[in-house]
Amino acid sequence: MKTLAVKTTALLIAAGLGLGAGASFAAESLQDVMKRRNLTQQDLLAAAKTYTPTGGRDEFLAFASGGQSGQMLVYGVPSMRILKYIGVFTPEPWQGYGFDEESKAVLAQGRIDGKDIMWGDTHHPAISETNGEYDGQFLFINDKSNPRLAVIDLRDFETKQIVVNPIMKSEHGGAFATPNTEYIIEASQYASPLENQKFYPLEQFNEKYRGALTYWKFDREHGKLKPEESFSLELPPYSQDLSDAGKLVSDGWSFTNSFCTERYVGGIEKGRPPYEAGCSAKDTDYMHVVNWKRAAELAKDDSKVQIINNHRVIMMETAIKEGILFLIPEPKSPHGVDVTPDGKLIVVNGKLDTHMSVYSFEKIMDAIKNKRFESTDPYGIPVLSMKDTLHTQVEVGLGPLHTQFDSKECIAYTSLYVDSMVAKWNFCEGKLLDKIAIHYNVGHLMTMEGDTTKPKGKYLVALNKLSIDRFNPVGPLHPQNHQLIDISNDKMQLLYDMPLPLGEPHYVVGIEASKLRPAVRYKVGTNTRTDTQHEGMVRAGEEKVVRDGNKVSVYGTLIRSHITPETIEVEQGDEVTVYLTNLERAQDETHGFTVSTYNVHASVEPGKTVSVKFTADKEGVYPYYCTEFCSALHLEMQGYLLVKPKGWKPEAGASLAAGNYTEDDYKKTLKKVADTQVVIDQVVGFIFSKDYKAYPEVVALVEDAVDQLNKTKEAKAKHEAAAQQMDWEQANLWAEQVWQYQVKAADIGLRAKTFLEQKGAK
Repeated sequence: MKTLAVKTTALLIAAGLGLGAGASFAAESLQDVMKRRNLTQQDLLAAAKTYTPTGGRDEFLAFASGGQSGQMLVYGVPSMRILKYIGVFTPEPWQGYGFDEESKAVLAQGRIDGKDIMWGDTHHPAISETNGEYDGQFLFINDKSNPRLAVIDLRDFETKQIVVNPIMKSEHGGAFATPNTEYIIEASQYASPLENQKFYPLEQFNEKYRGALTYWKFDREHGKLKPEESFSLELPPYSQDLSDAGKLVSDGWSFTNSFCTERYVGGIEKGRPPYEAGCSAKDTDYMHVVNWKRAAELAKDDSKVQIINNHRVIMMETAIKEGILFLIPEPKSPHGVDVTPDGKLIVVNGKLDTHMSVYSFEKIMDAIKNKRFESTDPYGIPVLSMKDTLHTQVEVGLGPLHTQFDSKECIAYTSLYVDSMVAKWNFCEGKLLDKIAIHYNVGHLMTMEGDTTKPKGKYLVALNKLSIDRFNPVGPLHPQNHQLIDISNDKMQLLYDMPLPLGEPHYVVGIEASKLRPAVRYKVGTNTRTDTQHEGMVRAGEEKVVRDGNKVSVYGTLIRSHITPETIEVEQGDEVTVYLTNLERAQDETHGFTVSTYNVHASVEPGKTVSVKFTADKEGVYPYYCTEFCSALHLEMQGYLLVKPKGWKPEAGASLAAGNYTEDDYKKTLKKVADTQVVIDQVVGFIFSKDYKAYPEVVALVEDAVDQLNKTKEAKAKHEAAAQQMDWEQANLWAEQVWQYQVKAADIGLRAKTFLEQKGAK
């Protein structure tokens, strides 16, 4: 240990003086690499377009649904580097999501019929908008299997709220934001009775089963959906699918497509053809056209709604009478319905049609104004004619599924599932421009901010369902394949294959990274799930253990490299709550916490207060430690939970282990402290010679380093007092603690020094 300490001091001195070992290696030319890797010039061009130098940042960030994982993923574009998983509907151990009390409370909001739902099927993310443009403040995601929506705050990329749809039993058509995020749209998928726990046989499908559109009111100030101000629209028992809100000229209206308007009920076990036969028999299905702004006003009127499961529902009869709901035939089995950036046109993909159908909002409004309807559906909803409302149709290929838009005027991109291609086409002139093969069976696709009023262009990501031969084999279950495509030129160019190994990502939204301004630390003592001060927050020196009957509350702190308290003593059967506050101010100094075998874990970012709760139901000794490698002494960041049997008493005269340190040991430690102070003084001199206050990252590091050095005063007083008593054990250990504080301060200071050097600070 002493040898290691000497080596550590030497390394710190070398680092402080800027010394380093030289290295020589044989240079390898670009041609050598190409030959060795069997690369072409085209490969190098593609690589250059995606390469992000070390320390570089991506221009865009993408938020991908995590499919059956119930989570979300964040990756950069064009580098395609995965940056983060976000726990949403499913526990996520790395972040302690579902293992600390605060995140358990969020997951509990998603209970259905009083039961915890521990998985989700995330499909369609949406970013909050202002005037039809992404504002980078909030992210919404739906759960298809268990009809729910979640709100993620992009200030810290944490899930803050989950709401359960009160009338749906499944949904696919969420989440879609209106242009100023007034509402988040959620459409049901498979028709069912709207009443909870109400049985009707399938023979009553047409009469008792219904679809729905829910408009969730969003409170931007508090970052929460407000169920009490939300409402739904009763729809026929068609299978509603995706939606889009109108923008600019079409603002105030929303569009939702559907399939299985045949209202067919399968039953191969009864000798009937399966759903796929009966649900695709007709040539067309229906696009639902809704005046949501008028609907929102109607929903406030008690005489215009019916209360179902404590939720306000505008019934079809009222919607028809008030003129807020219309249908238009669309190509059968559609999946995408997308409003063009100018809000003038609505693009529909019919998976069983080779054409893209482009509808004119102006023509739709004219037909509605003049009551030019070709018929009504079986429920009396007015049906506008396709002929009267179409702008154009363009043949693009087999299996058109989803469309996104370019920054170039009138340019759109459509995924072709059957063809395994992406089509580029002009929706103004009705002309196909280009196609590119992908690998394989593309579902959704995403262009940068491609569903806003101001798409950014440059890149497209194809979300492919099959990867087959693209990556190293990893067993029968393959990853999904997201392929990056350059769309900046007339011809599309495939740049990169990225396997996504977490569920089946269905849809992705991409935003300009500069619009995101996430925090790097919290105000000390923050409950991050509620954005309020945590009841368990304490500062250094305030740590305590409070017993109330059999309830034990531990108020602790975390900072490199110790957990305070370092010993927690309880009795078997006690209910234990451990509150932990991370006192670090430097960014990225996250700590973790777990107690052996008690199934708890917390990720505690700088400033955050979090709690874990468990019953000490078994006597014994259970180590706890920091799970995040936070410093050179990370492994020493530990403690013990001692669970004593009821009535246990300590043995008389028992004492802790000693190291038998001598006066000579103490003097060597003092020498080590003095040598380390030389390093610190040199590093401090360098930092203060620069304009370090111009860099907030360095200011925070300096604050943390000063905090560590301030702790040496108390430890120094203790080792000097012990030395006067010739208690060399305590003298040496407290001097060693001074050195530990110095090492942490030097580590922080060297990080600051390196940062300033890399930034070329003056």
